Amino acid sequence: MSLVRRAVPEDAEELLRLRQVMIDSVFTAGSSGSATQWHAESLPTVRRRLADPDGGFAAFVVDHPERPEALAALVAGTIEYRIGRAGNPHGRVGHVFSVATDPDARRRGYARACMETLLDWFRERDVRQVDLNASAQAEPLYASLGFVRKPDPSMRLEL
Repeated sequence: MSLVRRAVPEDAEELLRLRQVMIDSVFTAGSSGSATQWHAESLPTVRRRLADPDGGFAAFVVDHPERPEALAALVAGTIEYRIGRAGNPHGRVGHVFSVATDPDARRRGYARACMETLLDWFRERDVRQVDLNASAQAEPLYASLGFVRKPDPSMRLEL
């Protein structure tokens, strides 16, 4: 039996906690206000998205082995549509984000198990391209799963 399970609405607070663990480990501090002020505003949306098993969002988790009611690891992903092209005629693109493991549960294979489950979820939905942003620490895991670096001409506008 796999340790990985699909997250449910009752996991939403823990998902936000682990997302903050990921944010804190990747980005430097410097935003105004509390780093977790956004959690309360985000919570209803996360719960609603987790309640829709047929939607284009999924999170896979491992329960913390030493702390009941806590999660040890999280991987989340979305499917979006882009006009098709060669190699992806249906235009389904997966995006992986919020890969996080609680600091006291690292080096146990939880992130890998969650990633493999998420990749299976993408395959079941005929997603042919999966993108993610990798930290230097996580790049070996992603490379072992077949991800490769790509030149990225991305730009962003924050509204």
